[in-house]
Amino acid sequence: MDLSPAPLEKEWLETNGLGGFACSTICGRNTRRYHGLLTAALKPPVERYILLSKLEETLTVEGARFDLSTNFYAGAIHPRGDELLVEFRRDPWPVFIYRAGGAEIEKRLFLVHGENALVVEYELRRPHPGATLDVRPLTAFRDYHSTTHWNESLDRSVRFEEGIASVKPYASLPELHIAHNARQARTSGDWYYHFEYPVEKERGFEEEEDLFNPFELTFDLSQTATMVVSTERRHAGDAAGLREAERSRRAAIAAGGPLALAADQFIVARGERKTIVAGYPWFTDWGRDSMIALPGLTLATRRFQDARDTLEAFAQSMDRGMLPNRFPDAGEEPEYNTADATLWFFESARAYLEASGDEAFVRDTLYEKLREALEWHVAGTRYGIRAEDNGLLRCGEPGVQLTWMDAKIGDWVVTPRTGMPVEIQALWYNALCVMADFAARFDDPEMTDRASALAGRAKSSFLESFWNPALNCLYDVVDGEYKDASIRPNQIFAVSLPHTMLDGARAAKVVAVVERDLLTPMGLRTLAPNDPNYRGRYEGGVRERDSAYHQGTVWPWLIGPFIDAWRRVHPGRDASRFLAPLLAHLDEACLGQISEIADGDAPHTPRGCFAQAWSVAEALRAATPPTAFR
Repeated sequence: MDLSPAPLEKEWLETNGLGGFACSTICGRNTRRYHGLLTAALKPPVERYILLSKLEETLTVEGARFDLSTNFYAGAIHPRGDELLVEFRRDPWPVFIYRAGGAEIEKRLFLVHGENALVVEYELRRPHPGATLDVRPLTAFRDYHSTTHWNESLDRSVRFEEGIASVKPYASLPELHIAHNARQARTSGDWYYHFEYPVEKERGFEEEEDLFNPFELTFDLSQTATMVVSTERRHAGDAAGLREAERSRRAAIAAGGPLALAADQFIVARGERKTIVAGYPWFTDWGRDSMIALPGLTLATRRFQDARDTLEAFAQSMDRGMLPNRFPDAGEEPEYNTADATLWFFESARAYLEASGDEAFVRDTLYEKLREALEWHVAGTRYGIRAEDNGLLRCGEPGVQLTWMDAKIGDWVVTPRTGMPVEIQALWYNALCVMADFAARFDDPEMTDRASALAGRAKSSFLESFWNPALNCLYDVVDGEYKDASIRPNQIFAVSLPHTMLDGARAAKVVAVVERDLLTPMGLRTLAPNDPNYRGRYEGGVRERDSAYHQGTVWPWLIGPFIDAWRRVHPGRDASRFLAPLLAHLDEACLGQISEIADGDAPHTPRGCFAQAWSVAEALRAATPPTAFR
């Protein structure tokens, strides 16, 4: 690929199916505090710690030394391994080729699925007698949201055994074993000071870090130089078997196309079951994100067991009729501050049944949980979530953000949307219709009648309350006499969901307004550009970015519901042009992935997480004909 300066800042991502990951730029220069070669999930998928940050590598050819690594220090880039990098590819993992002193060396690395383990291999592409490679691991051993600095509490000792070097800098963290086939291993005990992470500086976070080098390895390049870095004891000889097993695993997934391979990185273990990581490098599993992403990640790829595992795991975490919003990193009690995760649960259950035909699972495992959720929503549950007499669903309390537009800065909820948000009504109506269908299927006539009656009442009230004749679209929020006429993408769900309350003419008008004011090549804007509150660029510190998060910023995941809605009002017409730019984006930021967000203003620079589950999921779902699910 092109290795000019800008492409060198493109990123790559490796994941291990546990919530652990590795990532950096293609030139190996860490520009984020989240960049590292082994971020282990100690309690999958949470309690993530960056154990190994990077490797400093020096190739020696005929007495001349060439540094292959690249680092950003205060005011300088050193060394300049990026100038020796001649090729980068994902084949099917990161592969780097360096040329120096007449020699070419290939470096490849991958994470082992189901383990906190990294394999790194170096191989001369042509024999070069006497060539050697020195490798100096730089360790961090810190929470992945933080940075580390020189300290006296670090244990500098290294335990050397035949072919294995082990370190345990801090008693509270696991020992790290580096299996190798080096000809020499020796202690070093050096701190490397003042690495700078420019992306963190731009984001308003601490941008400087020190890293520790406990030892150095020297490899004879007459054979492949191998390292297996793991929290479990491994041997360098394991690398070949691990490589071929992982190659085979990925080849089977890649048969579904590049989006299927991207989807695989988000499906991870939580205990004995599966869950969905919302995004890399900083999100864990969120209820809303998981339910939205599940159809694309698991149903479009026919991973029905993963879908069952995820649905069951979230069903078991339901409390007072609500799915959790998120599971905190440190393993505290789940947070339930969401009005829509549970409603998306209904839609995921419906989509699962449609795609798999697995009626027994829905009936035996999910139905009573769905029934419980409906009862709680009618009677009232947390945060003022309850069905009103008119059949619509009210939600919200002061200081709480409950919809997917959930940015909050201190006590300031940027888009509070208290009352009756439009997409909550669309999801509620869809959930009621799903429940009525399930109840009829599972011989529960009382619930069939009740859900159908509630759906009829909600539909009648919705048409009366939410249509904005002045703009030929839907209000975003209705709260008593207050009606928010902001042009936002939330109204698209009133057209895109399987059960809709709009007639064809009104549906077509909604889609036209959204297409005119919100559609971009990267997805839908969160606010029309002519709105005085519109923010076209997502940049600056935390406050600046969070205040723009849903005030114009583009969200790629919204392309899925937009395409659904567009197809509904334009039956038989080809919608592939809306998806093409996102497919091209797979080669633009984090290679093989789709970003979380992008600027509302052109050129719609990608921002936020460099790999987002629902971005990939909705592109994959929209690209997969429904008839291909079964």
